[in-house]
Amino acid sequence: KKIEAIIKPFKLDEVKEALHEVGLQGITVIEAKGFGRQKGHTELYRGAEYEVRLLPKVKVEVACAGADVDRLAEAITSAANTGTIGDGKIFVSSLDSVTRIRTGEKNEQALSG
Repeated sequence: KKIEAIIKPFKLDEVKEALHEVGLQGITVIEAKGFGRQKGHTELYRGAEYEVRLLPKVKVEVACAGADVDRLAEAITSAANTGTIGDGKIFVSSLDSVTRIRTGEKNEQALSG
């Protein structure tokens, strides 16, 4: 499975630590911009008001065995939660194939150790 989590940038270290504590060995982190229900906000710059429609976010991607999805999603949820709008979303999807480039290992073997 592939887990994609969109979180607030300042929660990244907590999410990384939570995933490490539950035994995850690797993640991919991508800086992103977007909005959900919060629809951005208004800021002042040199006396002029302007609207920020795309807010900074971080996308965390994890590939894991299907049996690990709930445990990893719960770790992300616990670490990323602030209780305010814009905390993010977690998406889980199926992977058709995984190959470890160095060894050529496929699927479950490519995800382990």
